[in-house]
Amino acid sequence: MARYPPFWPAVRHNLIWLAVTFFISTPLGMFLAVLLDMEMRASRVYQTAFDLPVVLSLALVGFIWQLIYSRDQGLINGLTGSTIDWYGDPKYNLWAALVAACWRHTGYIMLLYLAGLKGVDPSLREAARVDGASERTTFFKIVFPVLAPINIIVLVVSVIEALRAFDLVWVINKGRNGLELIATLVTQNIVGEASRIGFGSALATIMLLISSVFIVIYLRIVMREQQR
Repeated sequence: MARYPPFWPAVRHNLIWLAVTFFISTPLGMFLAVLLDMEMRASRVYQTAFDLPVVLSLALVGFIWQLIYSRDQGLINGLTGSTIDWYGDPKYNLWAALVAACWRHTGYIMLLYLAGLKGVDPSLREAARVDGASERTTFFKIVFPVLAPINIIVLVVSVIEALRAFDLVWVINKGRNGLELIATLVTQNIVGEASRIGFGSALATIMLLISSVFIVIYLRIVMREQQR
């Protein structure tokens, strides 16, 4: 791997992808789920709006955000008057791609937490309300611990999403020029006339091993819960 310069940038980009999806998309998705669980006014409309990106593929998400990021006809440059090539400039394209990915991932996390919140026993909240606990205290002291299985699922999903991030960056520039990811390196080495199948297979094995660690952790926790 030391003789293959794109490898370590790809690892770094995957770690950044994981950090952003877990530390930004996850709290935001949880926050939206809590708001929708309160059955606020027009909550169905908001839920539909946030659910819509989830049913779209990352490739289609990339095309949609191209309308926003385009240097010549994009919405951002049109409003600000700038000429930044958001998808082409390596100083910006990773972060631009992450914004597009988070747009979809946040809705998915929201659905997971919303399903978990609907399954929380209402008597727990009633008891906390009787004891005078605030909404914030009730959530963090009572509701959030009950969501432990959902938290594990979210962690595993975030890791897998960060590892399999491929469609979006491949649509943008085939994972080059600042958008190198392990998944795109696998494809670049296996597909094409100058293919290096053995090297691409080694990269794919690394992805499998990393994802397997988190999957095993998840399965152990689930089996432990079932044995109780």
